[in-house]
Formats: sequence, structure tokens, C-alpha cells
Amino acid sequence: MVNLSIVQFTPVWGDKPQNLHQITTLLKDLKADIIVLPELCTTGYSFLNQEEALIASEDETGEGVKRLRRLAVELQAMIVAGFAEKDGDKTYNSALVALPDNTFKIYRKTHLFYKEKLCFEPGDSGFFVVDHPLVDCKVGIMVCNDWRYPEAARSLALLGADVIACPSNLVSTLWGVGMPARALENKVYLAITNRCGTEKRILEDDSEQTLTFNGGSVVYDFNGAQLVQAGKNEDAVLTVQIDPHLTRNKSFNAYNNLFTDRRPDMYSLD
Repeated sequence: MVNLSIVQFTPVWGDKPQNLHQITTLLKDLKADIIVLPELCTTGYSFLNQEEALIASEDETGEGVKRLRRLAVELQAMIVAGFAEKDGDKTYNSALVALPDNTFKIYRKTHLFYKEKLCFEPGDSGFFVVDHPLVDCKVGIMVCNDWRYPEAARSLALLGADVIACPSNLVSTLWGVGMPARALENKVYLAITNRCGTEKRILEDDSEQTLTFNGGSVVYDFNGAQLVQAGKNEDAVLTVQIDPHLTRNKSFNAYNNLFTDRRPDMYSLD
């Protein structure tokens, strides 16, 4: 069995030290194998342009990345956390995968949402699966709006993911319909970490941009059933035990298998 934790909180926009302090406090003494934090959890979400995002972003040597990597080693856990990643003069909406053996990987969000396109580059990392070094579990990563594209979760499942971790900053309720379907159609566990709170920014025309995030972080099992869910407006650390081995046989009766029954030759648009 694997202990999977989802961590929901309210980042302060533009205050990385405070956000890292919140994360460190929430994770203190946590006993988990996999810990999933929200999207852009070290900076807040509401960037207005590429320049703002670039100023707030960091590369793999940044304090946020280093702190999360230290926590992964201290807690002996895989930590998946969203952050603004700098690569030269480009910025990506990324997720750090910090491992207990002090190695790490970075996923760059493939499907940017709304005004993210004004702030970030489209992700170029591609989808990949990470083997947990301490437990028998394979974890795939997608970020927030990636959920709307079935190909994202399917790609991770075909790569062997037992669990898909999805750091998010969700403002709609539609994901409550789509996310369980991603788990069911791929027979994988799906861990979604949303944030809470409202961010208000003043735009160039002096109008106000207000985004309210709706919490509800959740873990779905491989049949799309809810295992645990946070409230809409609370800091919460929720842990559930999962069995990755139960995801690996993709059959759902004696005659049907989600993967071997696929007919890619019939899906062509040519």
C-alpha cells in the first residue's frame, strides 16, 4: 500500500517566502509516500504578463526548488508541486517532482488556460511517468487545464502511470465532471490539488481582475469514485492509502480490456 497526500492551502500572490513557510508548516511531520501540492503554489497564480511571470520565476537552483527538494529528502516522500519555472528568457507553468533520493524532474504544462498564454510558454517537456524510488508506484504528471484533453491522461496511462498527480488552480466546477472520467477511462488513481482564496489584480485600464479558486482537492480511485475530498475554503492535508497494483490489469470483464481493445487504426482522421 502507498500513502498518498493532497495538500490544499491559499498561497499569497507574489510572496514566495510566505508561501514556502506555509508549505513547510503544512508538511511538518507528514507521513506519506507521495505528496501533491497546488499549481503555482510558491508564487500565486494571477500574473498579468510575461514580464511579471519571468521576474517571479526560478530555475532549478532557485530557493523554492531547493526547499521542496530538501523537504522531499527530509520526509522521504515524492513531492509534486507547481511553480513558475525560468529557462533563460522563457517562463513555464511547471510542476516539480522532487524525489526522496534528492533527484528531481520537471513537467511543463502542455495546455495553457486563458490568459496564461500571455505569461507562459507552451510546455515542451512532453508527458512522462516517474518511478517512485522507495515504493512500487509509477506517477504521471499533468497540470490543471491538461485535464480537459483526454489525450493527456491517456498518454500517461499508456506510459504505465498508476497515479496521475494534477496540481491545479481551478476556478470552474466542470472539472468535477471530467476528472473522475479521466480516472475511470484509464483505470488510474487521480490526485487533484486545488487552492483556495481570491486574487485581485488591477489591470492597465484600472479595471479589476478577480479570480476565486474553489478548493475541493480530491483523490479519485481507478473507477472514478471519490476517496477523500477537502472543503472549498480550508487549508487541509488529506491522506489516503492506495494500492497501485490494482490499476495494472486494464480488464473490466472477461472479454474487455481498456488498452488491448483500443483500435488506433480506426481513430485516424485521414
